[in-house]
Amino acid sequence: MKSFLLCLCMLIGLLAAAQKKEKLFNGQDIKGWTIHGTEKWYAENGELVCESGPDKQYGYLSTDKNYKNFILTLEFKQEANGNSGVFFRSQIPEGVKISGWQAEVAPSGDHTGGIYESYGRGWLVQPKPEDEKYLKMGEWNTYKIKVDGDEVTTWLNGRMMCYIKDEKIGQGEGFIALQIHEGGGIKVRWKNIEIEELK
Repeated sequence: MKSFLLCLCMLIGLLAAAQKKEKLFNGQDIKGWTIHGTEKWYAENGELVCESGPDKQYGYLSTDKNYKNFILTLEFKQEANGNSGVFFRSQIPEGVKISGWQAEVAPSGDHTGGIYESYGRGWLVQPKPEDEKYLKMGEWNTYKIKVDGDEVTTWLNGRMMCYIKDEKIGQGEGFIALQIHEGGGIKVRWKNIEIEELK
């Protein structure tokens, strides 16, 4: 009987943890998101696809809801040039000029997992050169981003890539956004985008 009750308590705990996670992409359309710019964002075969449009400019897909403290997990696959990123605590007052911070998604050797401040201080932290190899270009990668207070940690395919503690990040407010870089020729697929909000 004791073992049964213990198993039941563990199961309830696991279910409670699972319920805390929220799917940000429903696999069918971009409901719950807003497009900024003229680049292409669409759902295809249960995946979210971003692709350069005719203007070849920056483009963003932002959550309609703001998130402060959270653990975000997702998978991405870079097709062609994979220069993209995941913004957090960000805002776009007009056009495609974004303020906030980016967890980088980029081609091999270009610091996927690093933290970049747009229209501000630039690179805040980059992965160690020996950790650049954990990116699997042209294959599915698992990305985990933890934002809690003034601390940000990123993991790529299970490898911790970067950690930063920054007062300015701690004061930030805003949404989560996926980016497509300017220049054209970019295509990135995303799936299993889930968030767990932290207190």
